[in-house]
Amino acid sequence: MAKSTLNRVKAGDLELHEKVVAINRVVKTTKGGRAFSFSALVVVGNGQGVVGHGLGKAKEVQEAITKGIDDAKKNLIKVPVMNGTIPHEQLAKDGAAKVLIKPAAHGTGVIAGGSMRAVLEAAGVTDVLSKSLGSANPHNVVKATFTALSMLREPIAVAKERNISLKKVFNG
Repeated sequence: MAKSTLNRVKAGDLELHEKVVAINRVVKTTKGGRAFSFSALVVVGNGQGVVGHGLGKAKEVQEAITKGIDDAKKNLIKVPVMNGTIPHEQLAKDGAAKVLIKPAAHGTGVIAGGSMRAVLEAAGVTDVLSKSLGSANPHNVVKATFTALSMLREPIAVAKERNISLKKVFNG
């Protein structure tokens, strides 16, 4: 599935909150001993429909997290959030990870597993039902969640595309 470039956002003056999803320690054995390095998967968002994810790699954890945040700010997307939930159900896949996200009634909360929860909360979604199918690898789950969120469309845009008057959309 192709990623949509229509809903890309520039970091600019946005006040973004960051959340570390996963930190991985990598060991390389060399002639002189073991060389440790770290990779950090980070999600950033403003809680109002803008969210991004990034991966940082460095010799130290804090430096890897900083690089991940910088990478995440380059990959921001705009998500249509309506009354704290998403406009429609969406299924997406990345690698072996498949995710299903569904809109939920007010007061339901974020029903999601670890890495998917971080992405949805950073996006500002407060009520959603979701299920991670297939791989539980945090990198692929985050990417699949991003694919699903980028494929969401606002009802007004769909109505215009179908040549339906907005009175019918809101009045029934």
